[in-house]
Amino acid sequence: MLLAIDMGNTQTALGLFDGEELVHAWRMPTDRSFTADELHVRLHGYFRMYDMTLDAVDAVAFAGVVPELNRAWRRVAERLSARAVVVGPDTAAVTRVRAKNPAEVGADRIANATAAVKYYGAPAIVVDFGTATNIDVVDDEGYYIGGAIAPGLRISMDALVSRAARLSSVPLEAPAHAIGANTVEAVQSGAVLGTAAMAEGLVARIKRELGAADATVIATGGLAPVIAGSTDVFDAVDSQLTLRGICEIYRRVH
Repeated sequence: MLLAIDMGNTQTALGLFDGEELVHAWRMPTDRSFTADELHVRLHGYFRMYDMTLDAVDAVAFAGVVPELNRAWRRVAERLSARAVVVGPDTAAVTRVRAKNPAEVGADRIANATAAVKYYGAPAIVVDFGTATNIDVVDDEGYYIGGAIAPGLRISMDALVSRAARLSSVPLEAPAHAIGANTVEAVQSGAVLGTAAMAEGLVARIKRELGAADATVIATGGLAPVIAGSTDVFDAVDSQLTLRGICEIYRRVH
């Protein structure tokens, strides 16, 4: 079985694959201080939830933006006697990136583009709602060609709360109306509906630049379900898209 790991700045998503089937998934905080020992213990606990042992893991594939955790996860893979694959330069031969500086493209964006083409076809636009809101664009030949990066919903809320402490208790939920009848609804409108409106606007501009009005638009990331319910811009919501892309890249390498 393959353990796919998507290390974001805030959360790390883990997925256990049997072939192409995602059989279990977990989320944990991304903590740069975690050692290989701590990661191993957490992983053991997650597997125990389903009466499984780590002996089931034959390979580990990961994509991420935290170099120190890459090293720690490599050591975990060594302890499991599992082969390790890191999405990025080592897997460039099996991915399609057509950007001015391919080395600058985040591994998670490469995984998103790979999964988008495999499962939804090209051209495609992926909107990944994580720490940042990343928009990844795939042309009609299946190449990642670029996109957009904006502050994520939680970053925006944290910035707002840091200057207006009374707003700290506002839940990240979509309000019933764009016109908030009270402070909580007003903040929810600005944050949740505002993020949805930003996605709508950028997607529309990208489609025009691509000359592809029919490009498939996919929402992913931890906050995708919150935002996707407030707009009809998305053709699909796939919260596990990045993990599935990591799995596909691993399969191409091996």
